[in-house]
Amino acid sequence: MIDKAVPVQQGAVPIPRPGEIYDPVARALDQVGDRWTLVLVRHLLGGPQGFQELRSRTGIAPRVLSARLRELAADGFVETTRIGSRSLYAVTENGRSLEPIIAAIARWWVVRAVEDQDIDTRSFTATVPQSILETLPFVVREDRSRGVDITFEIRLTGTGGGVWTVRVHDGHCTVTRGFAQRADVRYTADARAWCSVVLGRMDARDAVKRDLMSKEGGREAIDFYFHLIARPGSSAGREEFDSKESKRRKA
Repeated sequence: MIDKAVPVQQGAVPIPRPGEIYDPVARALDQVGDRWTLVLVRHLLGGPQGFQELRSRTGIAPRVLSARLRELAADGFVETTRIGSRSLYAVTENGRSLEPIIAAIARWWVVRAVEDQDIDTRSFTATVPQSILETLPFVVREDRSRGVDITFEIRLTGTGGGVWTVRVHDGHCTVTRGFAQRADVRYTADARAWCSVVLGRMDARDAVKRDLMSKEGGREAIDFYFHLIARPGSSAGREEFDSKESKRRKA
C-alpha cells in the first residue's frame, strides 16, 4: 500500500539565525573576518614587531590597533614577547596556522583583482620594500619554480632600504634579512626606485638610465618567479632592463 503524501504546512518558513547554520566559511569569518585580523597576522608572520612598527606599516589608528591586538591575543592568535628591553607582538602557532589563508588571499588579489578590476597600483605611494618582499612567499609562481634552486640578493639603499636574501627552492620561497652566503643574482637599487618599478610607477629602463638600479649574476629576473604587482605592460621594461644588463656585462 502506498503511503499518502504528508501535506506541506502552509505559511512562511522561519529564517534561522546565522549562528545556527553549519557553514565553515561563515563560521571562520566570524572569528577572522575583521578587516585588520589577517592584515596584522600577515605582518607579524615576518617576525615580532612593536606597536609603532605595526602602525607605520598598516596605517591603523592607534585606538583601533590597540583594540584589535587585544582581540587577537584573547583569541590566541597573537602574544606579547620580550626581546631585550622591548615588548613586542608575535604570532602564536594558532596565528601561524592562518598563513595558507593569507597566502591565498594575497595571490588572488595580485593575480586576479589587480588586472580584472583595473586597480592602479601607482597609488600605493607609501609602500616600503619590506612590505613587498615579505609577500613574495605568498605569490611565488609554483609552475615556474618547481625543481628550481636560485638565490637572489636584494641590496636597497635610501629610506626603507636594507639587504634581503630571497631563495626560491622547488616551488617555495623564503625571504630573510641579510646578505646571501651565495647569490645567483644580485640586485642593487635605490629603495624608492625599486618599489616604483615593482608597482609600475617607473619603467625599469628609466631606473637603469638614472643609475638607480643594476643587476649582477645570472640572467634570471626576479619577476619571472613571482606574480609581481606592476600593471600589465610594465614587464617589457624589465625585459629590456635584463637585456641591457646582459650587454653591459659582455662589454
